[in-house]
Amino acid sequence: MNASPLIEAVPNFSEGRRVQVIDELAAAVQAHGARLLHRTSDHDHNRTVLTVAGPPEPVLRGLFDAVEVAGSRIDLRRQRGVHPRLGAADVVPLVPLRECSLAECARFARQLGRRIGDKLGLPVYLYAAAAAKPERRHIADIRRGEYEALIQQIRRPEYLPDFGPARAGPAGAVIVGARPILIAFNVFLRSANVAAAKTIARRIRESNGGLPAVRALGLRVDGQAQVSMNLVDYRITPPLAVVEAIRQEAARQSAALDRSELIGLIPLDALPGCEGLEWSSLSPQLLAEAAGALLLPALPVERILEYALRRL
Repeated sequence: MNASPLIEAVPNFSEGRRVQVIDELAAAVQAHGARLLHRTSDHDHNRTVLTVAGPPEPVLRGLFDAVEVAGSRIDLRRQRGVHPRLGAADVVPLVPLRECSLAECARFARQLGRRIGDKLGLPVYLYAAAAAKPERRHIADIRRGEYEALIQQIRRPEYLPDFGPARAGPAGAVIVGARPILIAFNVFLRSANVAAAKTIARRIRESNGGLPAVRALGLRVDGQAQVSMNLVDYRITPPLAVVEAIRQEAARQSAALDRSELIGLIPLDALPGCEGLEWSSLSPQLLAEAAGALLLPALPVERILEYALRRL
């Protein structure tokens, strides 16, 4: 018997402080049968990231409902956080996991984007594999200037959305796309010097000639300088290579590394010493050693993607 298609979605919402709203988002995204694998919220980023998986139909229906909740409950005229944002439901990526291609996820993303634009009246921009325009493949290019620029520029030809109205209300816009597995990974410096974190981020990110497949920003979070990253292809640049590069750059800034933080889930073969393993072969010692190498204070097995997917 052939396995049924399985996709993952990792919607990012511009709310990390109001627990009731976050609970509503989590309930909505699961309402049609998709499984919530992980949720994380951060006060300083003022952002929540949900990781859900399941067959395409319940995932897409849950995402639509969650975007509707975000649009009604999050007002970007008042929302502030250190993380860039364009909308209340800021980014909605679809990821192929099983018996589903990236091209199929891109088609699902376009369907979802059109429905959001038509039914919810929100402007939608397509990115990554679903992008309708090459200049919109990268989130940073779409989100430049954030919500404040959007409300001023959305009627200009180059800013017209792919779906929905050319006007931005309190909920802003939604960025919908399809991409491969991405690892959201942050490294804290033992310092509050955000200028050092910005310099390190600038030197390691791909767009400035640094590490391939690495996106990076320097931020201040919980009173510490943070290098906030998306590793868009961990097979090209794994997390351990990123930690070592940041360590070298931090030394040039007279800074030391403190700890790291994983947002969402991580594939097993992205962990140092675990390449080629099945999750059932993962020992507590190997997991502890991998966490230590990556400066993670802890890494429960529930944060391993393959483990989280074992019953789907």
